[in-house]
Amino acid sequence: MNKRKIGSCHEEQAAAFLKKQGLYIVERNFRCRTGEIDIIARDGDYLVFTEVKYRRTGESGWASAAVDWHKRQRISRAAQFYLIRHGYADIPCRFDVVAIDGNRIQWIRNAFDYTE
Repeated sequence: MNKRKIGSCHEEQAAAFLKKQGLYIVERNFRCRTGEIDIIARDGDYLVFTEVKYRRTGESGWASAAVDWHKRQRISRAAQFYLIRHGYADIPCRFDVVAIDGNRIQWIRNAFDYTE
């Protein structure tokens, strides 16, 4: 299986997990020239921009550690573009990470703040 198929499979797993937690999935794989957002969801009043990371084993580090400053910056810029494009001016937002390490799913709410 190639990396894209593996990633899609785990993004589907993460979306199903978030739905079970009560979130409504608005959009998946939003892309623009500034970056990509794996899952955009609603959690009550919040619009949630979610990055999904998967690691089969911990040999190359944990999945959550893969969301470094540069990745946070690209996600933040893509989120800003999404908000402007869809006319959201005053909606509260947050940035979450769903880290999948082997069979373990970890949902990190408010994983990071907007990064310029």
